[in-house]
Amino acid sequence: MPSVSCPICLQPVLEENINKHLDSGCSIHVAPQGEPSSRLKNTALKKLAPIFSQTRDKHTSTLADDPLVPPSMSQDTPTTSKKRKFQVSSLSSKRFKDTPSNYKSSVPLAERLRPKSLDEFFGQKHLTGPESLLMSMLDSGIIGSLILWGPPGCGKTTLARLLARHVDCNFRELSATSSGTNDVRAVLEEAKATLSLTGRKTILFLDEVHRFNKAQQDVFLPCIEQGQIQMIGATTENPSFRLTGALLSRCRVLVLERLTDDDIRGIISSAVERVVASSPRDCEQPGTDRATSPPVGTEPVTSQNSLSRSQSQSSQAPISCDGAPLPYAQLTDRVISSIASLSMGDARTALSLLELVLASKPNRDEHALLASLRRSVSASYDRVGESHYDMISALHKSIRGSQGSAAMYWLARMLTGGEDPLYIARRLVVCASEDIGLADAHALPLAMAALQACQVIGMPECRINLAHCVGYLSEAPKCTRAYEAYNRAEVAAKLDPTMPVPMVARNAPTALMEELGYAEGYNYNPRFRHPVHNDFLPITFRGDKFLKEVGDLSDKVWDEQELLRWEQEENGGQLWKGRSSAEHRD
Repeated sequence: MPSVSCPICLQPVLEENINKHLDSGCSIHVAPQGEPSSRLKNTALKKLAPIFSQTRDKHTSTLADDPLVPPSMSQDTPTTSKKRKFQVSSLSSKRFKDTPSNYKSSVPLAERLRPKSLDEFFGQKHLTGPESLLMSMLDSGIIGSLILWGPPGCGKTTLARLLARHVDCNFRELSATSSGTNDVRAVLEEAKATLSLTGRKTILFLDEVHRFNKAQQDVFLPCIEQGQIQMIGATTENPSFRLTGALLSRCRVLVLERLTDDDIRGIISSAVERVVASSPRDCEQPGTDRATSPPVGTEPVTSQNSLSRSQSQSSQAPISCDGAPLPYAQLTDRVISSIASLSMGDARTALSLLELVLASKPNRDEHALLASLRRSVSASYDRVGESHYDMISALHKSIRGSQGSAAMYWLARMLTGGEDPLYIARRLVVCASEDIGLADAHALPLAMAALQACQVIGMPECRINLAHCVGYLSEAPKCTRAYEAYNRAEVAAKLDPTMPVPMVARNAPTALMEELGYAEGYNYNPRFRHPVHNDFLPITFRGDKFLKEVGDLSDKVWDEQELLRWEQEENGGQLWKGRSSAEHRD
């Protein structure tokens, strides 16, 4: 009987046994090598179909097992594009042969050095500490649906991946910047099928979840509510403003804080140790300069001898980080401190700066290196994000607290970050009436003049007009009598919007209105040489004082601890001059 060539192992197999041979994984029913077969000869000369290539399968498993490869490559994330699937699966083994090493060499240092366990995770002790609620949930094997809210580079994506590794669930990862509703529906359908067939739940990590609109966010609601999927969303925006109330009610919001300088230094120290341990040392020969920086590339497996040799060489390095000697002469303690400061709590930025330092020459001048690092970092200011509102609030409160230096600082931070000067000028107009008010009648005209100057002149010159206004408002006396009076009057006005205007306060332009009693009993104040009385308030509120008298402190509090703190911090330890009069009044 003629034999055929197995499309997988290329071994000769009898034609009647080919199906059994394939079912056994190419282990049985192999024909003798000497059996002739014209079909075998013709088939062996043909190029192997890429879909049956074992080289490709080996590579795929390598990617799946490689912790440096993101889950989007290592897991079978559903996609709605059949064309894209065909193109990926039809790659030949020759083209796909060196992809793992090439891929790893092109990945940034921050991605290559992601923590592989919670023990390697820096910062967020309120979430990852042994007594935290999140760790208690993790020990039980159920984490539920979460929203991770924090600034960039604080560990949201890394924490989500580490949490998924500790629970027996399938893990899928999408980004709202490149995925749509169809991609989400595909994952949800797969999660339903997996849950019904195997009983395993699926965790869907959705990065930049705030990019989804209301309709897209509503897609998750039924599956989350019925427990068919656990969603972990990551966002840098305030969830109260960017996520729907229905989604928030089904998820727990975990706030991640900006990393401290100590956290950044720990990340840098750990990163350098991993780079040293993974760098090939065979290129070093006796007599070479030990200060030469090892290349920062892939992470090949090194032997114990090479590790011990790198540690002995590190012990002879003149610079140390947290007491651990490092073999990079250019990575001084001052450079590490500068990286921690420039990163502003962003671990990704810190590792990117570290990668620049490690790639520089060991004999690079420290001042020139620091200058290069500063130029490579841009100011972090989002004109439509959280910092936009935080800084304008800091400016307003600094003026209210009569701290001119703080007010000038926040003004400069906003303008150098690219803030619209008209936005700041409009807030100063509000501040002039809200906080200075009746204490200085010149505050409001000056603020309006600053607003007009910004409209006419523009940046960069109008920064001087804004500084002028901010300085004046900060040093001006403060009075909120008008602001508080309106708030009290507004509460009264909302109690009964139908309350009529008293007859004495009404206008009487016609004879009929005069006959009806409009303006009857009204005393025209300019006619009199002395004060006169009119009842202008509705009868319900007669006698109420919405606008307090000058010096009326009946609704103000006295906090001795805060006064002592002010005297110590801002008054040079001297007693407040108003102490005696206030104590006498009490």
